[in-house]
Amino acid sequence: MPKMKTHRGAAKRFKVTGSGKIMRRQVNRSHILEKKPSKRTRRLAGEVELPKGDKARVRRQLGI
Repeated sequence: MPKMKTHRGAAKRFKVTGSGKIMRRQVNRSHILEKKPSKRTRRLAGEVELPKGDKARVRRQLGI
């Protein structure tokens, strides 16, 4: 049986840390930023860990 291919869309959206956590970008930070308070956009700047319920599906897509 051949190897599983990495889902390229998922590979661009998720990053795996050295300890094995899957990180993702925050939502609501891509456009229409003018009307959002600066406090909110700063809070959305970093990356956050993927919720437990989504981990199994993303791990399979990334081929981990």
